[in-house]
Amino acid sequence: MKVKKYRQPTVRDALRTIREDLGAEALVVSTDMVAARGWRGWIGLRDVQVTAALPAAPVSGRPAVAEGRSADTPLSTRGGLVARLLASGLDRSMAERVATAATDAECRGASLPELRTLLASQLGKLTTGDEPYARVEVFIGPPGVGKTTTIAKIAAQERARRGRTLGLVGADAFRAGAVEQLRTYASIIGAPFRVARSIEELDTALEKGRHSLLVDTAGRSPKDGGLRDLRRLLGTRRGVRTHLVMAADTSATTARRLLDAYHDARPDRIVISKVDEAETVAPLLAAVADRGIPVSYLTTGQRVPEDLDRATPAALAGALLRDGEWGWAAASC
Repeated sequence: MKVKKYRQPTVRDALRTIREDLGAEALVVSTDMVAARGWRGWIGLRDVQVTAALPAAPVSGRPAVAEGRSADTPLSTRGGLVARLLASGLDRSMAERVATAATDAECRGASLPELRTLLASQLGKLTTGDEPYARVEVFIGPPGVGKTTTIAKIAAQERARRGRTLGLVGADAFRAGAVEQLRTYASIIGAPFRVARSIEELDTALEKGRHSLLVDTAGRSPKDGGLRDLRRLLGTRRGVRTHLVMAADTSATTARRLLDAYHDARPDRIVISKVDEAETVAPLLAAVADRGIPVSYLTTGQRVPEDLDRATPAALAGALLRDGEWGWAAASC
């Protein structure tokens, strides 16, 4: 078997070079993202490195499998799809699951919407969809990830689309202006609003609230005493759901560190914020998937209430593929 490695700026370039060198019978063995050579690598750009093989014996004599999912599908189908998914930032295990689930026909001619559908079919366990609200929805996370704006978007969408009122509780007495920002949103939306500057005031707010409540907490260290007090209070109540908010451009290493740091807060859900500011959400999602915590919301900008989506499989697939920004629509497997 003849095995060679090909390194090109794009998947399309790599596959074209392989076909020209080894022919259409070539098989993709592996695909990796590597640092680009020269100045392109200095500024953080990456190349696609594809390892391809040409079997010693011709493969054309083997029976054709019109809709098969064999591991040695020719370069023009399964291996090319894996390469395209890897180039978007997906981890290999997810890319291979998507490719395995696809038929040869889907792989050869998959448009961007079809790719999104294929990927969405593998994301059901990682999303919550349009689930009912808990009695208390608490939002925690590091500073600057968009907890306050996310809460405002949720309340505003619910009021605008369903006419339902959600109560807002400002428990972020640490950051200057946070309470007033949420108070302003509540006034615009027409939502009940309470301030909880201590754990005792939060206990009272939760007790007296007549609607499902969205609680905004301070962006402080997970080891901070205030978070420990919050955890103890919420641990005594039923109907509490905790969302850990993380920015979409969080690296896998940082995401794992945050998940470890907030482990004692027992987050039930993940909110991925600032999706529009990230090159890819794949590293963060891989870290979250390892912990088995589903994603509840995706946010993209500052507009209230527009820039928020429930985390459905289709929405998460769209975020992973960036809606064609990788130029896949014109690329072939």
